[in-house]
Amino acid sequence: MTIKCEVTSVSSLTNNTYRILLKPAAPVSYKAGQYLLAVLGEKDKRPFSIASSPCRQNGHELELHIGAAEENAYALDVVTAAKATLEKGDDSFLIEAPHGDAWLREERQRPLILIAGGTGFSYVRSMVDHCLSQNFSQPIFLYWGGRDLSQLYSNDEMEALALKNSQLNYIPVVENVPEGWNGKVGNVLEAVMTDFVSLSAYDVYIAGRFEMAGAAREMFCNERGAERDHLFADAFAFL
Repeated sequence: MTIKCEVTSVSSLTNNTYRILLKPAAPVSYKAGQYLLAVLGEKDKRPFSIASSPCRQNGHELELHIGAAEENAYALDVVTAAKATLEKGDDSFLIEAPHGDAWLREERQRPLILIAGGTGFSYVRSMVDHCLSQNFSQPIFLYWGGRDLSQLYSNDEMEALALKNSQLNYIPVVENVPEGWNGKVGNVLEAVMTDFVSLSAYDVYIAGRFEMAGAAREMFCNERGAERDHLFADAFAFL
């Protein structure tokens, strides 16, 4: 179903990453971890994870995090369309929602491992917010990887959130080491492999490039005992 939205804000999270807030004409019912399609044309619909939790304003506000470097026209076109709608002040930004099968299986109440690369963070952010707002007690391990610390645009916020919520364990991973860095360095999947001898007890949710999701499935299942039906990523539908 196509839904008209007002754009209430377009702001920069980093040099090339934008936070977009949408006010849909009717509240959107969705699950943590699902995505929407930004409709730019009849046959031009582009997927982006919904960063906001389903409990935020009961679906009356949707948040997107879009990485849109100048060479990435696929994403930049959506940011440009959002800015144009914001300037016009109307509800001409069109979406279709919800989509995606890699949503949070909250009824399982199993410990969670959430893995994100770059703006894949928006996918797991929705889950974290939902779990904390619903007072889930199971452990949550959030791994967020980026080339450098600037890509982890909500790092300080997530560190503070982990300090307030004992069930949340936040593990940032960077490839390029900043001065004074005491955290993990290298590949985010390798960080998970180092920290866990077995993944059989966990539900694992993955957001990143298709090749990252594919590599995670092979590594976790073959080397750490993860069960395929306990691994979730929208990319799996295409692999």
